[in-house]
Amino acid sequence: MSTIISRRRLAALFASTIAVAALGAIPQQSAVAAETGPIGFGAGTTGGGGATPVTVSTLAAFTSAVAGESAKVVRVSGLITLSGQVDIGSNTTVLGVGSESGFTGGGLRVKESTNVIIRNLRISKPVAPADGITVQKSTKVWVDHNAFSADRDHDKDYYDGLLDITHASDHVTVSWNTFKDHFKGSLVGHSDNNSGEDTGHLRVTYHHNQFSNVYSRLPSLRFGTGHFYDNYVQGADTACHSRMGARMLVENNVFRDTKVAVTTNRSSDVDGYAVLRGNDLGGAATEISQTGSFTTPPYSYTAEPASSVVASVTAGAGTGKI
Repeated sequence: MSTIISRRRLAALFASTIAVAALGAIPQQSAVAAETGPIGFGAGTTGGGGATPVTVSTLAAFTSAVAGESAKVVRVSGLITLSGQVDIGSNTTVLGVGSESGFTGGGLRVKESTNVIIRNLRISKPVAPADGITVQKSTKVWVDHNAFSADRDHDKDYYDGLLDITHASDHVTVSWNTFKDHFKGSLVGHSDNNSGEDTGHLRVTYHHNQFSNVYSRLPSLRFGTGHFYDNYVQGADTACHSRMGARMLVENNVFRDTKVAVTTNRSSDVDGYAVLRGNDLGGAATEISQTGSFTTPPYSYTAEPASSVVASVTAGAGTGKI
């Protein structure tokens, strides 16, 4: 009899363990879903592909390693201090080693390049006029699993943007990053007067990012098309800002301690458009002067419900997760 009871207990314990593991794995499965390649407008970006990785630990070595258009994979080991920005050439993958490697004081610039991946880097305190990452006149860019941060102790213009995408850049995915303690988060389209260059471009997907104590521009989008889904926003004054005719789909996000989750009618002479669905606004206001027609992105994706976003994003976003 005791043998039968023991077997039953082992069976029950095994079943319970499997159930708990399955429940605990839900956020992790979501967290790794996009790790083999970008989902969204940046789909198809391959960076350096299967090029033999080169590991660098100094600014001079890094600057040399990322130059040019040949396929390359550059691993950054340790924290490198910058003044200004380093230009990243086409067909490049930049990867941080571990969870603490990256750059401070300045940032990276992807200018007139294509097919660039930037992952697993800590990028902090980009002193103006440098952004943490600038994407300018570039296409097919994937910014994934990075940790961006500054502080709110200085004037709002002391640091520049954490991630700015400008000058007709296109086909960009921003996924599984953390953005913390900053005034100006992510600007897409730098000026109201740049319609000639930007119209028809600036197609960007943001998914599974965490924005904590970032005042605004989460993102601010001019002229382009933005898909903002499964993100977790905490402590913003103004989060999603669609302006100058931009089209934005805001889907299944969670907002906490945020004054305005989405606005289409601030700071520009021409309003933008927005479609909202499935969001948990957490009491945040919305200012939608124009409801848009962008409801079906031109790519395959699965948006998890807002009810699971906080668990997935807090478990999966940032460095050390890939």
